[in-house]
Amino acid sequence: MGSLTSSKSRPFHQPTPCTRTHQIGALALVATTFFLTRLFDQSFNPELQSPASHPTKPTSISFNPNRPFSWPEPGYGSHLNLKIYVYDENEIHGLKLLMYGRDGNISPDACVKGQWGTQVKIHKLFMKSKFRTMNKEEADLFFVPAYAKCVRMMGGLKDKEINSTYVKVLSEMPYFRLSGGRNHIFVFPSGAGAHLFKSWATFLNRSIILTPEGDRTDKRDTSAFNTWKDIIIPGNIDDGMTNGASIVQPLPLSKRKFLANFLGRAQGKIGRLQLIELAKKFPDKLESPELKLSGPNKLGRKEYFEHLRNAKFCLAPRGESSWTLRFYESFFVECVPVVLSDQVELPFQNVVDYTQISIKWPSTQIGPQLLEYLESIPDKEIENMISRGRQVRCLWAYVPESQPCSAINGILWELQRKTQRCEFTMP
Repeated sequence: MGSLTSSKSRPFHQPTPCTRTHQIGALALVATTFFLTRLFDQSFNPELQSPASHPTKPTSISFNPNRPFSWPEPGYGSHLNLKIYVYDENEIHGLKLLMYGRDGNISPDACVKGQWGTQVKIHKLFMKSKFRTMNKEEADLFFVPAYAKCVRMMGGLKDKEINSTYVKVLSEMPYFRLSGGRNHIFVFPSGAGAHLFKSWATFLNRSIILTPEGDRTDKRDTSAFNTWKDIIIPGNIDDGMTNGASIVQPLPLSKRKFLANFLGRAQGKIGRLQLIELAKKFPDKLESPELKLSGPNKLGRKEYFEHLRNAKFCLAPRGESSWTLRFYESFFVECVPVVLSDQVELPFQNVVDYTQISIKWPSTQIGPQLLEYLESIPDKEIENMISRGRQVRCLWAYVPESQPCSAINGILWELQRKTQRCEFTMP
């Protein structure tokens, strides 16, 4: 794995322009990436295999416990060497609206909690990063802070206000205009992705988008996710589960009451409705309680994780979009995640072998056969999968980059890969 230390100094240099040779090399890389992606999909997608030969059950793929993942030097470099400029909230008129709402009364502490907290956490981590620069002239990348999803959910701005504010903010960024937005980073932390900014296709079609949502087959006319330029990030897990002193500890397999569980709302989605019905038919195998999310009997976070840890397998079907936070949460109660979302894309797929730590099952085959397959997996193999997941789950935690394994380090490596492809040319 490459060193996480930056070079001691890097004098200002003029970016290398993209020559014909660079373009030909880029096309070759695209072709190679497409071929390898197809090859990966065939090994990862159980629709192309019979359940009996699912890749997570045998152990034909080697897994080194001393180095469960590493960033390959080709394409990434041998060590992190980035300079990121973080826009100050007072620097650009309108940024405060996207962070605190029209009345300025929405606090980051409120926004850091819940499913969309990555927008705040990534901002704070970049602010403290050793790769941050205060000099725009030497910056490789520019980070634009905005808590728009949280602000919208808390009534701080309406959709039209968010759209017009983004447009105004971008118009006041000369470095955004100079690069066409190619070297600017935006976080959109929900299933809606960049669609939260209605005019994203006009203004952000070249920018780097950090999002947990990579589904390019959703109901919208145009996908906001592009593998070439964007980065899939982990969802925001409750800090009480990732800070080393977990509010809930995993149970031994022998003490878990259920084979599997599904903890989530139906949302009118076919896969979720099928799981709820399956739980009614097999209540001793599959737990799917009705979650009370409001009122005096509202399920607390501790109670939620106590439910989640009480099964060997945690089922993660798609909801409003392809990704689900439950996939990431399951690793911290040491429950093997079962992905029931055919189009989901997961973070850091170049370095994490998900076939060794999770199961992917076709969403069109949710029924008794799913439970039968899960029952056929020996506890020894379940323990192995849990052990392997324990070694890579640090990549889902938004902790300081000084820790050798963290979500922010993974994001930094992926950002460096974007800059390695071809340095941005400033007119």
